[in-house]
This record gives sequence, structure tokens and C-alpha cells, in this order.
Amino acid sequence: MTYTSYNPADEAPKTGQFVPNYPNTLIFVDLPSDDPAKTARFYADLFGWVVEGRPEGEFHRCVPGQNFMLGDGTQSAVGNLHLGIYNVNNARPHPDPAGVEPRVLSHKHRQGRIWILVSDDDNQERLLDRAEELGATILWRKHYWKEFSGFNGAFEDAWGNEVILWTKGGDNPDIPSDYTFE
Repeated sequence: MTYTSYNPADEAPKTGQFVPNYPNTLIFVDLPSDDPAKTARFYADLFGWVVEGRPEGEFHRCVPGQNFMLGDGTQSAVGNLHLGIYNVNNARPHPDPAGVEPRVLSHKHRQGRIWILVSDDDNQERLLDRAEELGATILWRKHYWKEFSGFNGAFEDAWGNEVILWTKGGDNPDIPSDYTFE
């Protein structure tokens, strides 16, 4: 398989394109919901995250807590990313106080997916079972993706958001016989 990558900085001397010295980074991802408080509670109950209504019922922030891990298993000084849940009836922020269309969830269409790294002291089967108990639809279980050496399963929450649970496979993973793989 051939891999390609593109880095604008490689072309900048020829094109004159501006490339910042420090990258623009991802800081937040939002999920749509027609009931942000209920959606926030789903993720709090499933993953043990703290949720904050800001304001209650309109936008909720899910805060996993603690920090990104270092290679030696200790925590870095960098906090884990947060997840937002916004109300599709009036997605904030927006310059128009009344918001704009569309104001409905997008079930059964391709949209963004959220990838959650499963903690070393938790497991996908427990999380998938709990997600199902909380109203999610299981999309798949017990799959291995060699490209990034990861075991994965996925669910769709009641608001149409696809969540992939990811467990690192390591250098020479033992793939159980009941797993599918690619």
C-alpha cells in the first residue's frame, strides 16, 4: 500500500502560502442533540465524565478530567479534550440570536464520528453493554483494524451520533478468533 501525505510548509517557499510557526489545533468537538441535557447525562453515565450546562438545556460541555498520558504512563500537563453538545433548535454560538436552519437531527446520513480511547482499566464490552442499556444502538463489536493497530466497536447514540470505542493493539496484538479484522 502506498501512503501519501501533504504538508503545506513543504510548498510554502514556492507558493508563498502562509504557514504558522505553531499549528492551528483542534480544541473542541460538538455533537448535535434535540435534548442536550439528556445527551450530556448519557455520556456522563456511560464514561463517567462531568457535564456542565452552559447554559442548561442549550449547550453542555462534557469534561473527561485529568490529562493526556505520557509514554511512561504518567499524566502530562495537557488536559484531555472536552466534548460539546449543542441544541439543534438554536446552535450556539451564532450571530443571529434566533439561530439558523437546519433545526433537526441528521439520522441515517454520513456525518462526523467521535473516537474514544478506552481507558486501560475499562473495556469495550462493558462500555458497549452500558451504551445499549442507556438507549444506544450497537453498530459493531469485536473488530480489529491493522492499519492503526486497534481493537474497536461502535454505537449510535439516540441522537444519531456515531461513537467508535478504540483500544490500542500494540506492536504484535493477539487477535481473538471471534474478531473480524481488516
